[in-house]
Amino acid sequence: MKKAIFPAVAISVLALLAAPACSIKKLALNQVANALTGSGSSTVFTGDNDPELVGDALPFAIKMYESLLAANPRHRGLRLQTGSLYIMYANAFLQTPASMLSDAEYKKQDFTYMRAKNLYLRGRDIILMCLEDKYPGFRENLQKKRYAKALERAGRKDATLLYWAGAGWLGGYAIDPFDMDLGMTMPAAAALIEKAYQLDPGLAAGALHEFYILYYGSLPGYMGGSLVKARDHYEKAIAISKGKSATPFLSLATAVTVKEQNLAEFKELLNKALAIDPEATPENRLVNVLNQRKAHWLLEHADDFFVETEEDRADSEEK
Repeated sequence: MKKAIFPAVAISVLALLAAPACSIKKLALNQVANALTGSGSSTVFTGDNDPELVGDALPFAIKMYESLLAANPRHRGLRLQTGSLYIMYANAFLQTPASMLSDAEYKKQDFTYMRAKNLYLRGRDIILMCLEDKYPGFRENLQKKRYAKALERAGRKDATLLYWAGAGWLGGYAIDPFDMDLGMTMPAAAALIEKAYQLDPGLAAGALHEFYILYYGSLPGYMGGSLVKARDHYEKAIAISKGKSATPFLSLATAVTVKEQNLAEFKELLNKALAIDPEATPENRLVNVLNQRKAHWLLEHADDFFVETEEDRADSEEK
């Protein structure tokens, strides 16, 4: 039944946006926005088992949300939904597929990475505007590196906004680490994520712990990276998700075991991800399906990430 809501609401939105401005229109827009952002609305996408269907539908859906947001700019739920969908699309349907392209497709890969960077930052800005609306001066304080002042009034209900704004910010930089201007703003992004973690460590069934696996695992030590901390967050993510999310397995495999050149653990983690039944958590079905596709690809291309393969090791032991 939930999936049937979206087409009907889409038609309503188009009709409302074409209607003459009046208080009735504003009331109707609020009702539609509430329907689009209410409890369970996001599972229309995250609960699907067909990534191609979702990937094809999301661009239209995002622009529809954005059109509605233009008519109702102070609706916080709509702003969060629009911004987070941009970030999810950039990650799941641009950056991840681009990372699996062959070396011969480097031009397409670079183009897609830049698209992803653009949408990561677009999503970030949409959500930062919501925080600015709630806490005037928020963005100026971030720009002037007054992070504690910017975040002092944030409460537990803001954790999701902080998480998505920080994730979009850091996602954009991860794609293009040679962007020095963006790199200079990374402490602000990290401050948002850290505040979200302080406010709600178990946010979204362990999403923050999953984020920190990649964060601490990917950064060099002089920038705060720590494989010990990455593994600690891995254990916490597994505990919260009860082992039903493929994300922690995939994150530890790519961010930590590759650095440690531990091929055996790399394969063990990816096989654990593949053993998960996506139907066990219907609300997280899409993410698990996508992660399992990536796990298959990583296993097939393991030789690209390790200096010494299992075959090389076996040959050296025989000698």
